[in-house]
Amino acid sequence: MPTQKVNKSKEIIDKIFKDSEIIFGLKEFKDFDIENILKITEEERGRFYIKDLKSGKYRFVFDESKQNGKPEEIIRQLWLHKLNKFYGYPFDLIDTEKSIHFGSKEFARADIVVYKNDKITPYIIIEVKKPSFEKGIDQLKSYLNAEGCEIGVWSNGEIKTILYRNYPNNFEDTLSEIPSANKTIDDLLSEKKILSDLDPKTDLKEVIKIIEELVLANAGVDVFTEVFKLIYAKLFDEIEAQKREDREILFRKYKDPNKTFSSINNLFHLAIKKWPGTFFEQDIIRLSPEHLAIVIGEMEKTKLFGSDLMVIDEAFEYLIPEVAKGKKGQYFTPRHAIAMAVKMLNPKKDEYVIDPACGSGGFLIACMNHVKENYLKSEAEKQDYAKEYLYGIDFADETAKVSRALMLIAGDGRSHLFKLNSLDSREWQGEDTDKLHARSELLQRLEKFKDYADEEENKKIFKNFSFDILLTNPPFAGEIKDQGLLRQYEFGRKRGKLVNKIERHILFIERTLDMIRPGGRMAIVLPQGVLNNTNMEYVREYLFDKARILAVVGLHGNTFKPHTGTKTSVLFLQKWGNEAGEPLKDYPIFMAVSKKAGKDNSGDYVYKKDVNGSYFHDARGRKVLDHDLDEIADGFLEFAKKEKLKL
Repeated sequence: MPTQKVNKSKEIIDKIFKDSEIIFGLKEFKDFDIENILKITEEERGRFYIKDLKSGKYRFVFDESKQNGKPEEIIRQLWLHKLNKFYGYPFDLIDTEKSIHFGSKEFARADIVVYKNDKITPYIIIEVKKPSFEKGIDQLKSYLNAEGCEIGVWSNGEIKTILYRNYPNNFEDTLSEIPSANKTIDDLLSEKKILSDLDPKTDLKEVIKIIEELVLANAGVDVFTEVFKLIYAKLFDEIEAQKREDREILFRKYKDPNKTFSSINNLFHLAIKKWPGTFFEQDIIRLSPEHLAIVIGEMEKTKLFGSDLMVIDEAFEYLIPEVAKGKKGQYFTPRHAIAMAVKMLNPKKDEYVIDPACGSGGFLIACMNHVKENYLKSEAEKQDYAKEYLYGIDFADETAKVSRALMLIAGDGRSHLFKLNSLDSREWQGEDTDKLHARSELLQRLEKFKDYADEEENKKIFKNFSFDILLTNPPFAGEIKDQGLLRQYEFGRKRGKLVNKIERHILFIERTLDMIRPGGRMAIVLPQGVLNNTNMEYVREYLFDKARILAVVGLHGNTFKPHTGTKTSVLFLQKWGNEAGEPLKDYPIFMAVSKKAGKDNSGDYVYKKDVNGSYFHDARGRKVLDHDLDEIADGFLEFAKKEKLKL
């Protein structure tokens, strides 16, 4: 009797998908018991085959000697399982490697075809082969056109999009889901949707990429603005759904595009009334009903509340136009660098935090998560903390909208997010609603002076604040030449005379130190030249005079690529208080150089192992540790404890 061959599904799938270069993934099937669904065996020495769920035949998937495999075959088999077990389509209505013809000539083979009950008419075509979304969608459209098929699915296992051909020769619509075997497309579009139908694990960035490719790129609208309108409408709908009967969702696609448009536009205007200041009341959704229907088909299953804020933040970073980021020198801080800085400053639940160049709010969100994980017990406490203790300022419209949206998702902390120019408080004056609100909120955080005249002057110019913690990555681009602005700063003068110009980030150093109380702590991202160039000595002398240098962490040269190749460091300071006379030479500084933050081909930040190791030491030359940014933070906290720093 022949020996039973061992199922090596887990081992081979791990080998096939270990390479980050592979575009295929398995997120689509995250809830499946893949090891028991698929059967992969060694049919020839070093060559592995998978048993086809439809035909029972064995298909090649991996060659051990060449270390190459066919991830698309794994995805196809998992789709066969999903169609059969999840959607209820019997295998006798499913075919693979189906010939696609133009006229009498075969020009391709579709990966999977699902037929209608007559077993002749193609109903769903699924394509998993093509290596990019754009090529895959184009291929799928050609299949739908050739076969007169209603539904097309493109999937690489990580993301999927569903095309819906609702009229003859028209496949420019989308569906959020495939109808199951016992339902029609009309049933799908008329079904009530409820809050629990939404998926908090949906990758919003990928959804945005898909709708850009399908419709937004050629819709003649500002992509950032229109998508943000829809995000605000969706946020409002998710909040209101908690109060509705059966927790019904109204942000959804209907069969009639005009009904979809009317419903979404109404939600948008209700959101404007609930959260004024981001959009004007007269704003409208500028996508046509047909284009909007396609977009909603992709967006409706996304869940914003309860999702991973860092994932949503990455989506917003992608969404903000490159031109807007580049012109202002605003490059989003990688999340692992943010996590390091927050961990090292260790904010407490009763400490006020500000980021005067908050961008999308990455530092503030990380602070909130840190405090929640370490000091807060309930969701209500988290929301109260966000409302009371977190402050953000940014001068760009796009990033101000992003930070407000993220703080809405995080816990309605948007009341302390202001669209202002942090460097120039002259621009904070004015009687419009936003500036009046900003001034009234920020007045509460001003430093208190014993002298009445000083107190009144500070209330007028908003110079000195009393925040406990400041974290920021100020824009590096541009020089300040405004003489009125330069007069407000010590760095605006040299030997008693006004300078003609100065780099923006130099003024941010002075401004940020003015924003924290004596004893307050801060982390600021700066070009490394500020800390080691000979012509920057005056800046370093200023820092020694104003603050204790706690730590300097030099970041990998790729950290901010592709935006900029500028070498950067994170400088950690503690503003002098009563202990200002303590001799600096006796005070050790924690120093570190990170050599492990690179970028992979997918655009996500990753750690790269450096065979030479990394050099970390304090001012006394003692080695601290030699690992990544997270361990740098741990090393600093150990160092701070040993040196009895009051953090």
